[in-house]
Amino acid sequence: MRFIMTTSSFAAATSGPLLFSLPAPHRFESGAVLEGVQLAYETYGTLAPGADNAVLICHALTGDAHVAGSGSTPETARPGWWDEYVGPGRPIDTDRFFVICSNILGSCYGSTGPASINPATGTPYGLSFPVVTITDMVRAQHALVSHFGIERLCAVVGGSLGGMQVLEWAARYPDMVEAAIPIATTTRHSAQAIAFNEVARQSVISDPNWRQGEYYGGAAPDLGLAVARMIGHITYLSDESMHAKFGRNLQDRENLSFNFETDFQVESYLHHQGRKFVQRFDANSFLYVTKAADYFDLGLERPDSHAAQAFAKTRTRFLVVSFTSDWLYPTYQSRALVAHLQRGGRDVSFCEITEKWGHDAFLLPNSHFANILGGFLRHVC
Repeated sequence: MRFIMTTSSFAAATSGPLLFSLPAPHRFESGAVLEGVQLAYETYGTLAPGADNAVLICHALTGDAHVAGSGSTPETARPGWWDEYVGPGRPIDTDRFFVICSNILGSCYGSTGPASINPATGTPYGLSFPVVTITDMVRAQHALVSHFGIERLCAVVGGSLGGMQVLEWAARYPDMVEAAIPIATTTRHSAQAIAFNEVARQSVISDPNWRQGEYYGGAAPDLGLAVARMIGHITYLSDESMHAKFGRNLQDRENLSFNFETDFQVESYLHHQGRKFVQRFDANSFLYVTKAADYFDLGLERPDSHAAQAFAKTRTRFLVVSFTSDWLYPTYQSRALVAHLQRGGRDVSFCEITEKWGHDAFLLPNSHFANILGGFLRHVC
């Protein structure tokens, strides 16, 4: 039986993240099976009677479902992480599109993850939670999208880890995706990217308060998680952006301290980012989602991979976007994806945007990027 929600249920933004329970036990790529899996999600705009105007947005590593702050309640009116690009009259126009954004499986913003309560024990899963992959995340999202009666998405859009989800959507459900827009992402992590993630994970694991993931109800591994976030932030920026923002400027002092206090503005910035992060994110979830990023590999160099076979016959239209100063996922990685699609005769557009802000550039206001994104969506949808 095909299930379609009434259009009146989805006018404007929902009053906060809603919860969707997967209708069947979720079988993870590892082989583990978990019952009662839930996804937290938000919607924006109105679903058309034919359920043919939906856009799925996939968030990055530590993001959430609150992609835009266009709601009427304090919860939904707070700024979203992509307000510049999602909303009435914006590139992803909620006057035209029905936008869905869900928190990824394994995260800690309402979706089931290691911090969730295991109904069998009444305590958080901790490390008993199955290891999550991008495939697991996308299969859970597919259940959510199908719940709305949507048989074909106008577009799947996302940057960084969200871009990995976009690529997995296009590979796993090629007949369901009209347009795929992977931004500032990669088809698989380089050794350098894996190395940064492993150092960050070891920072968490080495914190005495981590206790093999069993820290719930007690002191959390805040110091390890804060340092992990500091490491991550270095990869999100660029040499040029750090020079422009901080240079070698001192923080709240005129002379060097000649001890190990915080001397430089860039040091203060990293400490601030670490402190903010531990107030909003779960340490175990950080381990899980970074591992999912490391495990991701479309395997396009192998003709027998599911992605290579899917892309060989897909009708999905691609817009691949990279940024010149992104050294976490450099442009050469996007070009490799584009070249693979072009060799197969696929419909692919590519844009490398000159920007100094590093990997985080896709999250910041950029009129050139906005015009490209909006123009592509108007053309293909």
